[in-house]
Amino acid sequence: MRIAMISEHASPLATLGGVDAGGQNTHVAELAAALAGDGHQVRVYTRRDDPGLPEVAPLTDGVDVVHVPAGPPVTLPKDDLLPHMGAFAEWMAADWRGNGRPDVAHAHFWMSGLAAVTAGRACGVPVVQTYHALGAVKKRHQGAADSSPPGRIGYERALGRAVDRVVVQCTDEMNELIRLGVPRHRMTLIPSGVNQARFRPDGPAFAKDRTRVLTVGRLVERKGVEDLIRALPAVPGAELVVVGGPPPSEMDGDPYVRRLRRAAESNRVADRVRLVGAVSPEDMPAWYRSADVVAATPWYEPFGLTALEAMACGVPVVATAVGGLLDTVVDGVTGDLVPARDPAAISSALRRLLTDDVRRTEYSAAAADRAVQCYSWERVAARLAMMYAGVTGVAAATAAGRSAAAAPTAAEVVA
Repeated sequence: MRIAMISEHASPLATLGGVDAGGQNTHVAELAAALAGDGHQVRVYTRRDDPGLPEVAPLTDGVDVVHVPAGPPVTLPKDDLLPHMGAFAEWMAADWRGNGRPDVAHAHFWMSGLAAVTAGRACGVPVVQTYHALGAVKKRHQGAADSSPPGRIGYERALGRAVDRVVVQCTDEMNELIRLGVPRHRMTLIPSGVNQARFRPDGPAFAKDRTRVLTVGRLVERKGVEDLIRALPAVPGAELVVVGGPPPSEMDGDPYVRRLRRAAESNRVADRVRLVGAVSPEDMPAWYRSADVVAATPWYEPFGLTALEAMACGVPVVATAVGGLLDTVVDGVTGDLVPARDPAAISSALRRLLTDDVRRTEYSAAAADRAVQCYSWERVAARLAMMYAGVTGVAAATAAGRSAAAAPTAAEVVA
């Protein structure tokens, strides 16, 4: 099957850690590679982030990344890209006419969906939509600080009715879309996956000299790092290691890093808070394995990939009960769920888990098992390929044995 993936702001080739580079970039890269591993041909259409980049660059065998020369380069924040989606769609449609029409287009993020629907209608290509984040949720939590373009929520509602299928990543997202007015029968729940060749319990770990709580993510307010810092005084003896943000050489000049440092000083835990900055993807498994507990405490979260990566490494998770974390973390089995924006609840959960070796060992085993059984990229790709086949009429080119592997387990929620 020929698959076009549209990821207008999140290139699978991007360096992770920036404001617009995170979970979606990883999702697109891993999904494209897994689909190619099953014999599909994948082309990922993303914006040009450097005028000197080649038009087409390989990601892996069977996957090409197409840098669409429509609009300005990546220096614009993603929220400013809406006016350029028409040109993006026109260029993509011309590419499909000249280089072969795909069997299906899978759009990632709402602006990608606008471009995909426009090009798809021009070329007769069915479109599948994954939102990754919803404007209604962002508006609810950020209020006046929400920088989304005007009309985003309306566009997302219209997309849900216009595309051939909506892929939702968690139950919470499905419920949000139903409230938005997207028909339930148009949705299929297929979560993100985790790279189990990289993220696994065995392997090297970075050294530590005290109990370690690790949190991983972009340094933006909604990730809840300040809540963790406020919780730390009630977790005696533990250090908080924060991985993510700008490169180490740029940390001192970052305004939010300075804000976090002030928070650590005012809470008298500056000697127990370590801001690492961006690290290489190759080092991430060793960081996870070095932790006694991983804390994922965002105010809202469409999926929560870092919690899943930690689970795959056999590390228990304390997470806020929001979004996709409600699906991935089984409360009292693979970790503990706590209310968002509640430092007292966070500290209580961390303290209880860090002082109970038996509970922590049980959580670790269950977390690794759940990641393996429910969230392999091979399973995700096989289920998506079957869904693609349903909307295109093109038989999924997977091995016969994959149909059994793609069958949902009792632990999965399947739409």
